[in-house]
Amino acid sequence: MSQIQKQNVKTVSAPTPVIAPGKAPASQAKTTGGMRVKDALEQARAAAQELHRALSDAAVRRTGAVKADLEAIPQEARALAASLAKSLETEGDAAKRHLVLAVTHLESLERHAAECLKSSGQAFETSVRQAVADARASVQKVSEALAEQRAARPSQDKGK
Repeated sequence: MSQIQKQNVKTVSAPTPVIAPGKAPASQAKTTGGMRVKDALEQARAAAQELHRALSDAAVRRTGAVKADLEAIPQEARALAASLAKSLETEGDAAKRHLVLAVTHLESLERHAAECLKSSGQAFETSVRQAVADARASVQKVSEALAEQRAARPSQDKGK
């Protein structure tokens, strides 16, 4: 690989780790349970955004390095979906509905990203476009769940 090609190849970093509710880092150990869930959802949104960014960057390049970049995407999508599925237990109905849809989009993203690795040509491009759309939709749904959670918080505080 020439020096110019090496400069053009961008490595895709893994998304930030998602901390499941109840598994907050030691620095957050003294926070309330609701705060941990909020932080977990914010981290899940950041991870979903990073997944979307990595997938979009890989799709734009359209070089031989794209498939290498896409290899980690299915595992990252599966891990994020599992993390969101665990957080469903602690959410209210409105946020839970959005998270269920986010998990569905992440599962679809995982499937399309795996198809990308097995295909070429037009089928490859179609799978990449579908995976990017699924990543975008999952980010949107996690953001909506976070907004629902924030909207529900003041009404809970008023009753106390």
